[in-house]
Amino acid sequence: MKLPYYFIFDIETVGLPLEYFDEAQQEYLLRSAQTDEDREKKIREFALSALTAKVVCIGIMIMEWKPDGEAVCVKQGALILDETLPTGKKQRVELADGTLAQASDEHTLLTSFWKMLTEYFDHAYLVSFNGKEFDAPFLMLRSAACRVRPSKKIVDMNKSWDKVQKHIDLLKELTFNTYGANTSGAARRFNFDFYARAFGITSPKAEGIHGGNVAEFYANGRIKEIAEYCMRDVRATWELYLYWREYLDFSE
Repeated sequence: MKLPYYFIFDIETVGLPLEYFDEAQQEYLLRSAQTDEDREKKIREFALSALTAKVVCIGIMIMEWKPDGEAVCVKQGALILDETLPTGKKQRVELADGTLAQASDEHTLLTSFWKMLTEYFDHAYLVSFNGKEFDAPFLMLRSAACRVRPSKKIVDMNKSWDKVQKHIDLLKELTFNTYGANTSGAARRFNFDFYARAFGITSPKAEGIHGGNVAEFYANGRIKEIAEYCMRDVRATWELYLYWREYLDFSE
């Protein structure tokens, strides 16, 4: 059965400071770092793990595929982290293009995400880029670390979602599900920016911010710019999905 909605999502994360961890954790995290360069590299990599990083933004766009073949956006926006707000407090923020965002502490941010996902989950495909390997498990683990119970299990070790394409991970689709060990050859793995440019899609990184400097922007209080970048990522993910659907989707 074809589902009417598409829930497109992307997250931005920032590593926790080294002093957040106790002495034993620090020793474990920096083990094998032989030089200052090794140490800095390991600290930068904190952003890649849900137990050493926090979610600073979740971009979401919900598309509905109408019976006449037209896809329309029914909801979009960003959930952004504001650590100055008390738990449960939400603040409306307007981004430069008029898109609305909701600022809150991380516990409230994650709770809001799961509430929105639950609203559409039974009638929607999830669409992401590398979401099966990164965004989905990160959100589940980070939620647990923040004492938020995920409302849905969006990581399936049995891969049953692959059979019905409940979660369409475009990186898996564009590497024909072989990217884990596929670093060369016709279906080698590229980053999102490369795929976007290759298929004529405006890169989300075209305006100066990218995943590598999110931590810098966050440290400087530029969270709105992070949210705007995250939403560009989400919209470009949808465009990449449409391209893949037209030329490479043989599921029907």
